Amino acid sequence: MDNPLLDRHGEALDLFTDRVHAVGADQWAAPTPCTEWSVRDLVNHLTAEQLWVPALVSERRTLAEVGDAFDGDVLGDDPVAAWDRAAAGARAAFAERGALERPVQLSYGPTEADAYCAQMVLDAVVHTWDLSRGIGVNEHLPEPLVDFALEEVRPYAVSLSQSGLFDLPLDPPRDADAQTRLLALLGREA
Repeated sequence: MDNPLLDRHGEALDLFTDRVHAVGADQWAAPTPCTEWSVRDLVNHLTAEQLWVPALVSERRTLAEVGDAFDGDVLGDDPVAAWDRAAAGARAAFAERGALERPVQLSYGPTEADAYCAQMVLDAVVHTWDLSRGIGVNEHLPEPLVDFALEEVRPYAVSLSQSGLFDLPLDPPRDADAQTRLLALLGREA
């Protein structure tokens, strides 16, 4: 049975995977639009995020039970392979029968796994753009993923900057396309 959310999740993982596989050996220390993160830091962040999915969704563990297992460097000596494993694990966890209906414990409280999956799509889409810019490859994001991410983030974009983890939203040009509007909502200039 097709599931549009799982489709978007898989597409977002595939897109980020494509960019991870495009990172040159000399680019891991390159800067990204996430001013505190190098390319390696960015890939490490998204890899750690994927590692949380099986723990929270499949194993139904709490944040306290997982603890600091995914803190620090999760990439090791082979960042590409570490990403591939983590992405495969997240994809499998969300695809389990009934997984999207399960409650999961996130840092801000109990959440349905389908909402968690949607947030993970947004994260992968936006960080694909960050990684693309960091390594100097095509920054264009597929329209279905941009549209999905815009719908996901609109209700809480302003509160993201209040968390201290995101820049304030920017005002995009009046004639901005969807990708530019998405990036502006998250404090990024296209």
